[in-house]
Amino acid sequence: MAEVQLLGVPVLVHNGKPLSESLVIIEYIDETWENYPILPQQAYEKALARFWSNFIDDKILPAIAKAAWTVNKEEREKGTEEVLQALQFLENELKNKFFGGENIGIVDIAACYLAFWLPTLEEAIGLKFLTGGKFPKLHKWSQEFINHPIVKEILPPREGFSAYYKTRYAALSAAK
Repeated sequence: MAEVQLLGVPVLVHNGKPLSESLVIIEYIDETWENYPILPQQAYEKALARFWSNFIDDKILPAIAKAAWTVNKEEREKGTEEVLQALQFLENELKNKFFGGENIGIVDIAACYLAFWLPTLEEAIGLKFLTGGKFPKLHKWSQEFINHPIVKEILPPREGFSAYYKTRYAALSAAK
């Protein structure tokens, strides 16, 4: 399992030097190309942005994986509850158009999975986490994020991923 996870680790090679892990790469980009800041400039806001980015990576994404891909029904339900609780924390944190204020910042980038990939997963396997009824601010944020001209330009088509999720879920269901 660890080998599979390692294969999915993003790597940035800049000036012949590799860096891995999404959040590390984002911070490196922020420090290297200063024209378009990704992290807030004030120390406290920067620390909060790092906290929420890590919260997404360390709490929300593993809970989604547990809810979506665990065979054991009780564990799936536990994962679903963890997702909903974590999303509520994130919902309460969202105060502006984006987590970074009026501009996309590191927390928005870290939460890209929630805006783009999660709806595809939800559709493919019949789960519903990020609905407008449960999380109106996050739902609105996700629409603003994926429809931002820069983000929209670089997102891949969802169709292939939906088919992948459906196939993976069918295999998981058959293994029960």
